Amino acid sequence: MREIIFDTETTGFDPQNGDRMVEIGCIEMINRVETGQSFHCYYNPERPMPKAAENVHGLSDVFLSDKKLFSSGAEELLAFLEDSKLVAHNAQFDFKFLNAELVLCGYKPISQFRMIDTLAIAKSKHPGAKLSLDALCSRYGIDRSHRVKHGALLDAELLTQLYIELTGGRQIGLGLADDIKKRESVQNMRPTSQRTERKQFMAPREHHANDDELARHKIFVEGIKDPLWTEV
Repeated sequence: MREIIFDTETTGFDPQNGDRMVEIGCIEMINRVETGQSFHCYYNPERPMPKAAENVHGLSDVFLSDKKLFSSGAEELLAFLEDSKLVAHNAQFDFKFLNAELVLCGYKPISQFRMIDTLAIAKSKHPGAKLSLDALCSRYGIDRSHRVKHGALLDAELLTQLYIELTGGRQIGLGLADDIKKRESVQNMRPTSQRTERKQFMAPREHHANDDELARHKIFVEGIKDPLWTEV
């Protein structure tokens, strides 16, 4: 099963108000294992970067001025995503911006049926707890010491580790694997041909006491002092 864990950085909170996506980072995972394949790109938003947003991710107008437009890199991104499930933290936010960019350059939006939201998973597992990426990384012991500012690829890497923990951890499936090994071991110990063999039974043996045994038993019983069977 192929899944893409991704994160975005933007100029603000709402594409309907003119905010744009300026960075996307994607990590490929197959059968819950990172493959080492990733996709990362910065985009020129064609609008000024608000200071509040720059303080979050550190992406300035000067830095983004020579980056490609999303429209010129959309096909490359879609080729990487393919039709895989897409995992994000607070995925509604990331899907909203990604789909807004796709629609702006004439592509169809990505179906939300492909969306997996780690925030929703965390809410069901830890109701009432802090559920930011930082808080959850701390809860699960994921090292985020190198996360000075938000960054799409860095956050996607952290989210990959978090997603694995939220869905069972690295050890998931090992119990099943052990069971399979045990079954295979038992099967290997079985004979290749199962033949029913007729068992031979010995004739019943007599257990009656002989005269000598009966005489010795009588002497033994007469020697018992105050036997219980003589009490009235």
